[in-house]
Amino acid sequence: MRSWAPHDADFVFDMYSRREVRRYIGHGEVMQERDEAVKLLERWSELQHPVHHIWAVERTDDEQLLGALLLKSIPASGTGDLPSGDTEIGWHFHPDAWGHGFASEAARRVLDHAWEAGLERIVAVTNPKNAASMAVCRRIGMTHLGQSDAYYDTVCELFAVRRPS
Repeated sequence: MRSWAPHDADFVFDMYSRREVRRYIGHGEVMQERDEAVKLLERWSELQHPVHHIWAVERTDDEQLLGALLLKSIPASGTGDLPSGDTEIGWHFHPDAWGHGFASEAARRVLDHAWEAGLERIVAVTNPKNAASMAVCRRIGMTHLGQSDAYYDTVCELFAVRRPS
């Protein structure tokens, strides 16, 4: 995993312009123009923090980009994007990378980073129809807490994991 760079815009545009990637993210809008990817990378670079980060996930052997892994403050519902006080883990991967365990492997590394940084609890939220993302949550040791409308002004499946003792 590494930080995103401006030259990654083509990959970001390719990934987020695909309906199968965007269907469970936000309102499901796909990117229409490469400039949207450039602006997204700029926003991500502004979010970088010693603990919270949005990483580019790439294969070690050939540096092929696979997707994005995030650890960030999650906004509370009804607050207009104000932080809830909880930290969210999430992942968005290119369809070419699906089914190979990359999301689970990267997410485990990010959880290790979170624990090393002193975080006590991490949450993940998924669209109720996103079975693949829920499977990743379970594979990385998260517990399903049921449906919740506490974040993003929508009903999501809520998962959480506590720092190992």
